[in-house]
Amino acid sequence: MAGTSSGIVAGLTAAALGTVALLAWQAQATVPPGLSGSKASASPSAAVKAPRDRRHPTALPRNSGKGERVVYSVDDDRVWLVDDRGRVRRTFKVRPGQVDPRLGAYWVTSRSKQVTGTDGVLVEHVVRFATRSGVTIGFSAAADDDPADNDTGTGSVKTGGIRETRPDGNAMWQFATIGVPVMVIR
Repeated sequence: MAGTSSGIVAGLTAAALGTVALLAWQAQATVPPGLSGSKASASPSAAVKAPRDRRHPTALPRNSGKGERVVYSVDDDRVWLVDDRGRVRRTFKVRPGQVDPRLGAYWVTSRSKQVTGTDGVLVEHVVRFATRSGVTIGFSAAADDDPADNDTGTGSVKTGGIRETRPDGNAMWQFATIGVPVMVIR
């Protein structure tokens, strides 16, 4: 009887270890590279301005990625929140900081409900995805929604805060959780 019980325990242990190894491999294979803090490789066409629909200037640019993602155009100062079926859930204008992210693919790496920005303004719904020249880059909204606080392009401190209105910041906060891709285009 003791030999049978130990054989069952050994079999169950082997099955459990095999399952854990399979799950670990699957998890490792699906983690976006950006979660480790490094930038994902961008497509070769990333440096070229994504084609625009001249009749519908707010339409999602072609060649801006696939699947669920945030698309940010540094030339148009516009963001698109795109669902997993490729449909635009929301698009809005933003005010860029003094430091733009490089073109390419990133992932949301951290979020903060409310902090004081490097420019001294209280901001909320901070969604970070990149760094450049030591400056952290992300989306945020001024907590009091004062238009003067949304102007990140002035002052002596270099900022990477891409400012949104509070309603747009709320939408970004709900949409852009940790690991969601962010495509930066021209």
